[in-house]
Amino acid sequence: MPIIQGGMGVRVSTSSLASAVANCGAAGTIASVGLFPDTDENREDVPASSRRHLVNEIKRARTLTDGVVGVNIMVALSNYEDLVRASAAEGTDFVVSGAGVPLSLPEYTEGLSTKLIPLIASARGANVILKTWKRRYNRCPDAIVVEGPLSGGHIAGYSLEELKALKGNMSREPILETEVKKILELVAEYEKDCGVKIPVIAAGGIFDGKDIAKFLKLGAEGLQIGTRFIATNECSAADNFKQLYVDSKEEDLVYIQSPVGLPAKVIRTKFLEDILRGERKDFNCDYQCLRTCNPSTAQYCIAKALIDAVDGNLEHAIAFASSNVSRITKIIPVQELIDELVSEAVEELDN
Repeated sequence: MPIIQGGMGVRVSTSSLASAVANCGAAGTIASVGLFPDTDENREDVPASSRRHLVNEIKRARTLTDGVVGVNIMVALSNYEDLVRASAAEGTDFVVSGAGVPLSLPEYTEGLSTKLIPLIASARGANVILKTWKRRYNRCPDAIVVEGPLSGGHIAGYSLEELKALKGNMSREPILETEVKKILELVAEYEKDCGVKIPVIAAGGIFDGKDIAKFLKLGAEGLQIGTRFIATNECSAADNFKQLYVDSKEEDLVYIQSPVGLPAKVIRTKFLEDILRGERKDFNCDYQCLRTCNPSTAQYCIAKALIDAVDGNLEHAIAFASSNVSRITKIIPVQELIDELVSEAVEELDN
């Protein structure tokens, strides 16, 4: 079954989770952002620390699995090019790149075997990438991930106002399904021109086998799933962080404007309540990890809040989640989750 585990930072999708997914025959993804511990040594040379810890995670995954493992690297990262080059040089199977438009991605992996997968929100974004890559590099993406507004975390391609307006109408306006259909038509033209297959992968709010079957019937060749993999034994996050997802209700989800300039969907916490009241959290920025974040005007440090979340310090945490988080009822092994997804999808496809 073509399941891709989504890359979730900070330190949610590490080699532990990615390798467990790969050992089940799916594709695991390491999230490149924020992998290094917050120490004086790492602050002295942030790009070198980021690169070293990412390479170590890739190497560790290779000791744990012979399956497919890739890396998610956000375009918005200050050291984006360096991390892409390091990942490809290390032989990672694929790089998924979003949170910005990865127009120059092929330039950083030339001559290497890593598959390149842009993550976009719309047919318009896909068209820009397809045209640009063809003109500049005479190549097409190895696949395209189409992420809809039901996804968790930072949501590119939509404004905060658009997401809030859509919130009560998601079921009546199948945005992801519409964009998948449009992109399938678009890539068909480029497949003929390039003489290659460009798989389309649906993402954002994919929860169960019925969702998987629905998009496979539409013509998608893969599904990316993120939030459900947080509530697994192999996810390296703190147990109370995972339990937060199990306990969350639909009304606990809130849209916010992140300091990085993108809207985001998060679970309500005490920290979030402080932020929504307008409280500013004092912090020192040692990293400038994202190009789009201005520490002098930011209300809080999103990196620190995400680190606190995965470490279990929930009173100081921001926790990203997809729209279907309230349907998670327990923490289970990765193998059990994938078996459940596959059996549900097969049953749905056979009907």
